Amino acid sequence: MKLAVSGKGGVGKTTLASGLAMLWAEEGRRVIAIDADPDANLAVALGADEAAELSCTPLSEMDDLIEERTGARPGAGGMFRLNPDVSDIVETCGLRIGDVTLLRMGTVERGGSGCMCAEGTFLKAFLRHLLVERTDVAILDMEAGIEHLGRGTAESVDVFVVVVEPGARAVQTAKAVHSLASDIGVRDVVAVGNRIRNEEDLAFLEEALGDIPLIGTLPDSGAIRDADREGRSTHDVDADYTRALRDVARALTDRTGEK
Repeated sequence: MKLAVSGKGGVGKTTLASGLAMLWAEEGRRVIAIDADPDANLAVALGADEAAELSCTPLSEMDDLIEERTGARPGAGGMFRLNPDVSDIVETCGLRIGDVTLLRMGTVERGGSGCMCAEGTFLKAFLRHLLVERTDVAILDMEAGIEHLGRGTAESVDVFVVVVEPGARAVQTAKAVHSLASDIGVRDVVAVGNRIRNEEDLAFLEEALGDIPLIGTLPDSGAIRDADREGRSTHDVDADYTRALRDVARALTDRTGEK
């Protein structure tokens, strides 16, 4: 099962992505979590301490590795391999946090560093390998856009999950992501409502989302906010939230046909 999780900044997508990763890992699945949002903090959400978080270098910053695999030094331009070997990247570069393996993508947008072809090729090759060739559960914590996905990988995403809270701006972002994802071949785009306080919030989202299916909702939780503010993992800090998260996980496994 391959999932991409996106949404407007601050809506709780990293909390959802980390929660799903840990739930499925607890069930015995092999789970790879990919931090593909430069502003996200998936390592902390998964329960990593500060030292472990700092040790997880973004793939885009592994200049020596990129040069070894592509034949070109990042930023230097010149000839490079279009199909670098990335088959061992999960095992050699991943950070094990509990039962989840985490990798950070990073960004190729470094000001003044010249051509980014080597980095971009390396990251795209890794995503293609992860989404097409591996059988693990893969969860990509994306930014609001779809920077890392292209037509060669998008069709291998089983479900693109847009996290949305009951507000006009979050819904607008969800619709933009839905359109972008559909344009590059993502077959199934769904929404998960977060910070739902009452029936009015639910009714608002059901109407405002239009043709984007709302497959589940997560309650507004003070315990989740406190854990996030303090830099702690939000996993299992609120029983009601965890029950709702399990319902979302079940809806996603049913949707993808996973057992």
